[in-house]
Amino acid sequence: MTSKMKQPAYLISACLAGQPVRYDGKAFQHQALQLLIQQNKAITACPEMLGGLSCPREPAEIRGGSAQDVLAGRAQVITAQGLDVTQEFLDGAYKTLALVQKNHIQIAVLKENSPSCGSNMIYSGCLNGNKIAGMGITAALLRQHGIQVMSEQEFLNA
Repeated sequence: MTSKMKQPAYLISACLAGQPVRYDGKAFQHQALQLLIQQNKAITACPEMLGGLSCPREPAEIRGGSAQDVLAGRAQVITAQGLDVTQEFLDGAYKTLALVQKNHIQIAVLKENSPSCGSNMIYSGCLNGNKIAGMGITAALLRQHGIQVMSEQEFLNA
């Protein structure tokens, strides 16, 4: 008799799982998220790294619209030095979607405030530290495909 390996139920932003992949090379560790990974109930990904960006990297923010506008080609993701990294963010979002679909994942726990992963809040696009209501590009794409997306705060407070 063969047993099937259980599919992971969650995708977790790699930076929330202790992997130093944030733009500044730092990471977060949340015990509840670590436990899901240890129990093989979750996999991790960093959309920005999947899109080909390095670590550390310049901070970047969505400019000229929303994540939906970026997905539709009407807005861009620009770094602090003015470099357009829109394609890398799009590539990472679509690679993350493919990973989620391949693993039949229905819930993503993503890093709030990120231009990729923010599910409720992102930075304003002015690179001044101000936040606005909005989603990151990966979060928006996953939601468009029926994936439940939540921030780490929403997950940890549930």
